[in-house]
Amino acid sequence: MTSISEFIHEIDAGALSDHRRRRILLAATRVIGAVGLSAAACPFVASLEPSARDRAQGGPVTGDFAGLAPGELRTVAWRGKPVWLLRRSNEMVRALQEVNPALADPLSKRSEQPASCINATRSERPEYFVAIGVCTHLGCSPTLRLNDEALSAELHAPGGFLCPCHGSRFDLAGRVVKNVPAPTNLEVPNYRFISSTTVRIG
Repeated sequence: MTSISEFIHEIDAGALSDHRRRRILLAATRVIGAVGLSAAACPFVASLEPSARDRAQGGPVTGDFAGLAPGELRTVAWRGKPVWLLRRSNEMVRALQEVNPALADPLSKRSEQPASCINATRSERPEYFVAIGVCTHLGCSPTLRLNDEALSAELHAPGGFLCPCHGSRFDLAGRVVKNVPAPTNLEVPNYRFISSTTVRIG
C-alpha cells in the first residue's frame, strides 16, 4: 500500500498524469472546504438555539378548547403559571357585555392584555377566554365558581372567579370587582388561534 508521503512524492515526480493530479487536488480542496464550512457553521447554528434566559422563561405552548362544554375550564402550564381556557356560554357572554357598576376597571385600562382583547369579553373570540389564573394581589390561584348565588348576584352573571386567599373576586372575563385586595384585572397573555379551537400561548 502506498503511503501518503510516497503518494505526494509520486505527484511531485510527475508519476501521475496531469488529469489525475487535478482530480486529486480538487477532491482534497473539497474535503478541506467542507471541514472549514462545518467549523464556521457550528457557532452560527449554536446562536440559533434559545438562550438560557429564554429557556428559563419557557417557550410558547398550545391549548385546546376542543371537548369543553360551555362553563368548563381547562388549565395548561406556561412559564410556571396556570393558564385558563374557559369556554363561555351565550348567557355568560351576554352578561359580560352588560354595564356592571361593581367592576373596578370594566374597560381594562389598567390591565395587561393584548390589544385584540381590550373589549367586554377580554378575548379574541367571545366564547373562548384565555387568562393567567393567578390573582393580581399576592399570586394565589382563584377558583371558578359557577352558580354561586352571592357571586352571581354581585356580578350579574352566572358565576365568576373567587380567590380563596383574601377574597378577591373577578367576573368571567377576569375583571376585578371594587373594594377587594386585588388591584387589577387578571392578566390575559399574548395568544393567537392556530385552528378553530386551538390557541398558541406566548
